[in-house]
Amino acid sequence: MTITASRRSAVEPFHAMDVLAEANRLRAAGAPIISMAVGQPSDPAPEPVREAAALAMKNGRIGYTDALGIGPLREAIATHYGEHYGVDVPAARIVVTTGSSAGFNLAFLTFFDVGDRVAVTAPGYPAYRNILKALGLEAVELPLDDTGYLTARELERAHKAKRLAGVLFASPANPTGAVIPGDELRRIVEFSREAGISVISDEIYHRLAYAAPDSTALTFGDDVAVINSFSKYYCMTGWRIGWMVLPEAMIRPVERVQQSLYISAPELSQHAAIRAFGAAAELDAVKARYAASRAMLLDRLPKLGFRIAAPMDGAFYAYCEVSRHTNDSMDFARRMIAEAHVAATPGHDFDVEQGSRYMRFSYAGSPGDMITAMDRLEDWLRGGAQ
Repeated sequence: MTITASRRSAVEPFHAMDVLAEANRLRAAGAPIISMAVGQPSDPAPEPVREAAALAMKNGRIGYTDALGIGPLREAIATHYGEHYGVDVPAARIVVTTGSSAGFNLAFLTFFDVGDRVAVTAPGYPAYRNILKALGLEAVELPLDDTGYLTARELERAHKAKRLAGVLFASPANPTGAVIPGDELRRIVEFSREAGISVISDEIYHRLAYAAPDSTALTFGDDVAVINSFSKYYCMTGWRIGWMVLPEAMIRPVERVQQSLYISAPELSQHAAIRAFGAAAELDAVKARYAASRAMLLDRLPKLGFRIAAPMDGAFYAYCEVSRHTNDSMDFARRMIAEAHVAATPGHDFDVEQGSRYMRFSYAGSPGDMITAMDRLEDWLRGGAQ
């Protein structure tokens, strides 16, 4: 018998991770690689978080928990919504997950049936469409204009053509960093409610907004699902800890699926994450470093021939149109890492139709590294790389 892979596994590779692997290989061989490829903070988790993890480890708090998460963490997340957004979210509507990735799986499995159509944006985070495809759902990609964010009008147009079961969007967005204005977010939620479209709001980059405030979709109703994580603002990528806020009717369905797929999020990470909400001073200092790098890139990238394709209002990304230099951003990325020792992500990850003309630069690294990266690119391009 010949063993073959399932059709559902035939998803696009996550090219950002391939670039990271190549960067790590070259770095191990001694090359001074600077990575702008992956959205991973260069700072560690805040000191109180690491102290709490050490205490949890010392006390042996490394077992299973309730599938929904430990009570103190769910309460801390609920308090956060009241303090940061002025929104009342009962802890009973919060599910602690193994990062936002598990949240997407749980949401897709419990909100939709095989064959349902779910709208996502193009450009957009590639895991959305890859997970949807693997689960037998159809991702309906909605092309964005230069604003870089979804509008209710575009969603309505797609629904008339495709009869959508759901919509998933991020604000601030990956890869553009664009923030959906509060009034537009309200229109999206209200139209979706009228049309019977389930709303899933990816808010993983909240608290990383610079030019516009980030609004939670929960402001506009308790019938939306929100997915968030401690990975980005809280600098806890490898801790694999996130959360969902769900409509009350969806708590038990998600709990049942969580029990079978994940059992629970890591207990040690749950205890540590409680302390993240008290580390605002340390985390805002990290955000200030991102802001400095953002300002530098807004100035230097266009001068290097990389047009900023959408407003960099939040997150830590610059999505650039690079056709002045190449029509094959995948090949350009390979040459850039090999010759300039700077890693960035080809746009094909985020937009399979138009991505060959785009690249994403992450400025989550140290400001010094970001400046050095731009210096290297300037020297490389001046030397005739294009």
